[in-house]
Amino acid sequence: MKIARLHRLFNPKTGRCFDVAIDHGFFNEASFLAGIENMPATVATLVDAAPDAIQLTVGQARHLQAMPRRDKPALVLRTDVANVYGSQLPRALYSRIIEEPVLQAVRLDATCVVVNLFRIPEQPEVGDQCVQNILRLKPQCDHYGVPLMIEPLVFKSNANSGGYMVDGDLQKIVPLVRQAVELGADIIKADPTDDVSVYHKVIETAGGIPVLVRGGGKTTEQEILVRTAALLEQGAAGIVYGRNIIQHPNPAAITRALMAVVHDRLHPHEALQRFLSQSK
Repeated sequence: MKIARLHRLFNPKTGRCFDVAIDHGFFNEASFLAGIENMPATVATLVDAAPDAIQLTVGQARHLQAMPRRDKPALVLRTDVANVYGSQLPRALYSRIIEEPVLQAVRLDATCVVVNLFRIPEQPEVGDQCVQNILRLKPQCDHYGVPLMIEPLVFKSNANSGGYMVDGDLQKIVPLVRQAVELGADIIKADPTDDVSVYHKVIETAGGIPVLVRGGGKTTEQEILVRTAALLEQGAAGIVYGRNIIQHPNPAAITRALMAVVHDRLHPHEALQRFLSQSK
């Protein structure tokens, strides 16, 4: 039953979710490994900080699921690997899905699987591969009762921006989010818009499908807390942050501060003060 897994993913009191993504090693980019060089230690730190979920790959999920704890975060399983994030792109780009993705997720007791839906300038073949990945996943997810999280990701031109630079243009984000809904997403993981005040339009186009917002580029504690609160006010159902957690000097403290904003509805300035006091 998908609903049972969704109840494990989303906090029952708030209906929101904070998923910490540490699946970056999947993509063969050296810079992505900063903060996650020691995965057992990273996972242990995050489990103690108690986000709702941790996003991992098939090769690293064991560090979470082998822990003999009933209160540990839920597992979100990354199902696709791609080579589209480098500042210098290779001759041929790809997005490939792992074999038997949903069955592997069931074996790992994952609450959800996640897959990309790329829009990359002048790379329609990669977008086609993403759609094919989703078309394979959707019936398997329905069969095994595993929620499908689709990650619509709009890239800027690599020639102008150089590697993993997301485009916060509302007019580009909305149609890709809508396509993800049409393809059968149970959860959307979408980029923040450059103008946070219009994010309700992304929520609207999702048509009742919960939207979790990606973290975007690395920024300051104050900015990420303020932006998170604003996105939640716009109707987001939660957040999926990676680099702003794992590359932070105190991942546990910033995780707890964000959890206070997401679930306790703490004002971001109060959350910042709480963070600063825990960091001393």
